[in-house]
Amino acid sequence: MNILHLKYAAEIEKTGSLNKAAENLYRGQPNLSRAIKELESGLGITVFARSSRGMVPTAEGAEFLGYAKKILSQIDKLEDMYSSDKPRKRSFSVSVPRASYIAEAFTQFTKHIDKTDPVEIFYKETNAMRAVNNILESDYLLGIIRYAENYDKHFRDMLEKKGLAYETVAEFTYVLIMSGSHPLAADADIRYADLRPYTEIAHADPAVPSLPFSAVVKEELPDDIERRIFVFERASQFELLAENTDTFMWVSPVPQKLLGRYGLVQKLCDDNSRVYRDVLIYKKDYTLSELDKIFITELCEAKRKYL
Repeated sequence: MNILHLKYAAEIEKTGSLNKAAENLYRGQPNLSRAIKELESGLGITVFARSSRGMVPTAEGAEFLGYAKKILSQIDKLEDMYSSDKPRKRSFSVSVPRASYIAEAFTQFTKHIDKTDPVEIFYKETNAMRAVNNILESDYLLGIIRYAENYDKHFRDMLEKKGLAYETVAEFTYVLIMSGSHPLAADADIRYADLRPYTEIAHADPAVPSLPFSAVVKEELPDDIERRIFVFERASQFELLAENTDTFMWVSPVPQKLLGRYGLVQKLCDDNSRVYRDVLIYKKDYTLSELDKIFITELCEAKRKYL
């Protein structure tokens, strides 16, 4: 059995006629008949029943033809993928924290892609540990993880153990964002105590290698705020902040055009001195593609502009 045998059998099933199949395949009818007999002999089954109605698959033949057509379809896809006269589809994938400056970098990155360039792009917002797992288990090529600098050793030890290269992209302290109509929006000096009467929009999903979850939560989500709404989709966070003027959120610095779009303001809090790091990660044996390099360039530019 060979690929030609599969093609011959599929064409005979399609036409229902040995003569018509031979004509479509530019083969002599005796040669095609001989090839089908060789196929049936090799398989040990009768693929087609010969009748006055033409060539009709037997029950075993129908099962064989089902597999044969799947194989031929895969062969067609392979030939199409590696055709010398057709550009190969490029891919880009990255898992990132929920950060507006990174989203801005991604937006600018997409503008570099030629409209005629076949490409598949995946952009996923998630937490640090899922970003790591996406690279190790889900075929994502790049990741950006965020963690407080006091957890640096925990994350670096974990990245080394898992064979991931890493490079710090940015360091920053969180700022507050809230509606321009929020009661604190006009205050020049905001303290932690001022935030207690209001509702925090949170997207913390904390996990740190080798540390108990409860210990991390206590640091990332202190209990001095009595009301929190957890929202893990960034556009919904901004809609909620804009519509509910009693809410606020801690974020990395946000581009002014995005704040203006939702009628939000960005405020500093003098009590907040906790430093966070965004770290680019990928497998140590992975060679950065041209698309990766373009994204990283835009990421560095967005960091320079907004952080």
